[in-house]
Amino acid sequence: MKVLILSCNTGQGHNTAGRAVLEELRRQGVPCEMKDVLLFAGQRTSRVVSNAYVKITTRSPLVFQWLYRAGEAIRSDRLHSPVYFANTLYADNLLRYIEGQGFDRVLTPHLFAAEALTSLRRRGKLAARCYGIATDYTCIPFWEETELDAYFIPHRDLMEEFAQKGLPREKLAATGIPVSRRFSHPGDREAARAALGIGPDSQVCLVMTGSMGFGRAGEYAQALLERGGDRRHVYLFGGRNERLKAELRERFAGEPRAVVLDYTDQVPLYMDGCDLLLTKPGGLTSTEAAVHRIPLIHTAPIPGCETQNAAFFSNRGMSLCPDGPEETAEAAEGLLGDPARREAMAAAQAANCNPRAAEEIVRRMAEDDL
Repeated sequence: MKVLILSCNTGQGHNTAGRAVLEELRRQGVPCEMKDVLLFAGQRTSRVVSNAYVKITTRSPLVFQWLYRAGEAIRSDRLHSPVYFANTLYADNLLRYIEGQGFDRVLTPHLFAAEALTSLRRRGKLAARCYGIATDYTCIPFWEETELDAYFIPHRDLMEEFAQKGLPREKLAATGIPVSRRFSHPGDREAARAALGIGPDSQVCLVMTGSMGFGRAGEYAQALLERGGDRRHVYLFGGRNERLKAELRERFAGEPRAVVLDYTDQVPLYMDGCDLLLTKPGGLTSTEAAVHRIPLIHTAPIPGCETQNAAFFSNRGMSLCPDGPEETAEAAEGLLGDPARREAMAAAQAANCNPRAAEEIVRRMAEDDL
């Protein structure tokens, strides 16, 4: 088995899921590689599409919501969308790479690559087995127009939704969303705090904004600090959004309880040492928190699939979803002060999120006959 993973830089959740499976494949000694699928259309195309996505979601979320709703309105398992036709344009370049490198399995956590692979299969050009990973707790528009060998979805309760949208039920496998072993194997709390220079008596809240820096992080942090007293510390993750981080550092200048972090690969360590996590409801970050068994509050979503993610988690007791900064701070006080409620949330997370999803996906690919 030789595996190619295809992702895309429209938000880092897709890449994170792909890297989780890549990590597991390498751990098992399976030849593998991960590529940005839009590079087969050219570096400029990849850069333009990725930058456009980030700008729309962070600066014009209502535009993103409109686009998502438009996709829902025109989706069909019988007709091809503009997304499909756009991704057919580089499909032959992708085919040459797959065949030239001898890949017999292709896995993608992104719709764009699934569309390109589908166009090749419909023309009888691609022999490799192909698989998709859904990285949100809903069936986003246009997955139903793809034709892959299997689809790895986040939860058994979503089987009916994906089937009703048009994906063949027999091709659906409820593996969970894959996350890195660094998240699925939590570390020691005291050791994490010592490594990060966090005092043992500090009450630590993390406020995450995603890799692109979305949301009202400053307002959430301010509300938490106003209610928390001297022992509360808030760590703000601004991702790669330099403008947001500059604004946050100016806002909290002289406030020792607030720390604004640059993009970091030490998120699992911060999760090990924290008491509470606030984050927008991205599929990957939410899953990472859940397999880490962290008290979780979802902040305002990017309208669209993240709205569904928040509903999925809150309906199963895996998170709280207050309306705004003040309501969120009040909910945080209640959760931090109620050990039984935190334990119930951790139990719900354990019951609904599979920490070994990456292993299961690799096993299923290995057992799939060519």
